[in-house]
Amino acid sequence: MQSNVYFILSFRFIILVFAQVLLLNNINFLGYINPYIYILFVLTFPFNGNKSLLIVLSFLLGLTIDLFGDSGGIHAAACVVIAYLRPVILKFSFGVSYEYNAIKINKVDFGQRLIYVCAMIFIHHLVLFSMEIFNINHIMLVLKSTLFSGIFSIILIMSSISIFSKKTK
Repeated sequence: MQSNVYFILSFRFIILVFAQVLLLNNINFLGYINPYIYILFVLTFPFNGNKSLLIVLSFLLGLTIDLFGDSGGIHAAACVVIAYLRPVILKFSFGVSYEYNAIKINKVDFGQRLIYVCAMIFIHHLVLFSMEIFNINHIMLVLKSTLFSGIFSIILIMSSISIFSKKTK
């Protein structure tokens, strides 16, 4: 990767952490709905980038969110899980075009992009809330929190991708 790509990744990392910590962590709608936009870093990491670097950066991203939120490592674990599963989800969502590195997140069909974003977010949220609640007796609370926070996160992330993507003719 070029130095320009490293600068963009660093900038995106910092902006998403600040947006999550300063703004979105203070939203607690109906007591259990909280959007998590920092996942956008893992979602938009270059598809042909180093997968080991992605896992390390995902750990650092989650750890940073954990440090600011005093959440004991659950964000780091959830980020590492989705970074590790990302190639499988990419292959499921985009098929053969992923294998040839012929995709860009802002140029693919809306349906494929939505499948990719939904799968990544729901896996992240399921891991996150399972570790946060960590009680099988509260499985309905885990599923409810995963569903509603996931929907809120999907709306924010899909809007962000649409707004901040480069428009080409």
